[in-house]
Amino acid sequence: MEDTSISASSQHHDESNTDAKRRLLSILTRLHAGFFRISISLGAQALLWKKLGKLTIKSKALRFVYRVLPSTAFLSLWYLGFGTLILLSLLYLLRCFFHFHMVKAEFLHHVGVNYLFAPWISWLLLLQSAPVLVVPNTVSYMVLWWVFALPLMLLEVKIYGQWFTTEKRTLSTMANPTSQVSVIGNFVGARAAALMGWKESAVCLFSLGLVHYLVLFITLYQHLSGCSHLPTMLRPVFFLFFAAPSMASLAWTSISGSFDTASKMSFFLSFFLFMCLACRPALFKKSMRRFSIVWWAYSFPLSFLALASAEYAQEVRGYTAIGLTLALSVLSAVVFYGLILFTAFRTDSLLGEKRSLPEFC
Repeated sequence: MEDTSISASSQHHDESNTDAKRRLLSILTRLHAGFFRISISLGAQALLWKKLGKLTIKSKALRFVYRVLPSTAFLSLWYLGFGTLILLSLLYLLRCFFHFHMVKAEFLHHVGVNYLFAPWISWLLLLQSAPVLVVPNTVSYMVLWWVFALPLMLLEVKIYGQWFTTEKRTLSTMANPTSQVSVIGNFVGARAAALMGWKESAVCLFSLGLVHYLVLFITLYQHLSGCSHLPTMLRPVFFLFFAAPSMASLAWTSISGSFDTASKMSFFLSFFLFMCLACRPALFKKSMRRFSIVWWAYSFPLSFLALASAEYAQEVRGYTAIGLTLALSVLSAVVFYGLILFTAFRTDSLLGEKRSLPEFC
């Protein structure tokens, strides 16, 4: 009897292990680089709360909003972002080991390859918003910057190089809104370099990002016949149009040391593009019918825009600018926490549905 019970227990244990392995392998097949939008959003939101906590406000009521609330939210957001990024990175490494052909397919796809920048952008955002352990002008910060920035540079050489050296993969045929993720990576890396005083490296990355954003913007703005069109459900990625100039405004502010005219021009452009999209809710109506990981494309562009508006309010010191920062910050927080709730309740469906390659957006 004892041998029978032990055998049954052992068989049940083996079946449990098999089910767990199958579950893990199933998750790895559904996971793709687009999931790192979550970690980018967490890093951007942590950076936003850190910035809001440093604003100098005269009004006592607004001072409570901008000082007390950020100080209570920043650390929890940063550690949540750090833990989420560690988890996603480990899962994606396992995907590279068990399903390398899928990772290769992402790398070769004109949409999927853009989100291979997302993990490194997430790490750089967390590096800039690190609370105490890692600060600029330290050896650890410099080493980590190289670790996170070097893969960005290598990916850019691959993508930008093929645009003007390969006949079949030119910008006019491969351009899509997700192509701006690589540009955002340039600006995030430039800001991180500027914070530790490496202005030459910062200007180098900023100039690459600026030139390619202008070329991309013009290409996408003209709707060239060869450009790849996105399915209706992927329209949230249009928010990347104002994410890039918002990040450019922040990067140039760190390089120049002040929110000067160039920073203001980038901020005004990003706000104008945001208003163009906000005034057309019907554009996103069909994409909102079913929850998707693509919805996270709403979050971090709004956080970047709120960050740029906070820098603008710090420079102008007017109640209109402060009110705009408050409105954008509230909107960013509402969208961010709403997406957390949606994701928490729909995790099984996100990792359980079969997705086609273009949905790497």
